[in-house]
Amino acid sequence: MSAGTFTLRFPVAAADIDELGHVNNIVYLRYAQEIAIAHWRSRATPEMLANYVWVVLRHEADYRAALTLGDEAEVRTRVDDAARGHAWVRYVDIYKVGAERPAVQIKSNWCLLDANTRRIKRVPPEIIQQFTD
Repeated sequence: MSAGTFTLRFPVAAADIDELGHVNNIVYLRYAQEIAIAHWRSRATPEMLANYVWVVLRHEADYRAALTLGDEAEVRTRVDDAARGHAWVRYVDIYKVGAERPAVQIKSNWCLLDANTRRIKRVPPEIIQQFTD
């Protein structure tokens, strides 16, 4: 995995809480989606942004602790060192701010598409280099 980690924080809002009193599982996936988009936009060149889009193929989530109303989530993401054809693995760790261990760990497989045709594209070396250096 790449040493380059991208981090964002999200406050836990009342709308994020489920009937059990903690952050709903869907909210954690929203965090994963939002940080992936922010990471892409922060590192991609204007040409990359114009030519490519990403879609999720699969999410796997391991829930280890609960976040509750008033907590702040620190969300960290990184990508695997190598893409596999059109797919690239992204890791997202969600912490309660100040915690040593993540509350949730998400592994997602993303697929690169041509922005105009929406056809699957092999991840080019320049994108891998942009996100792993």
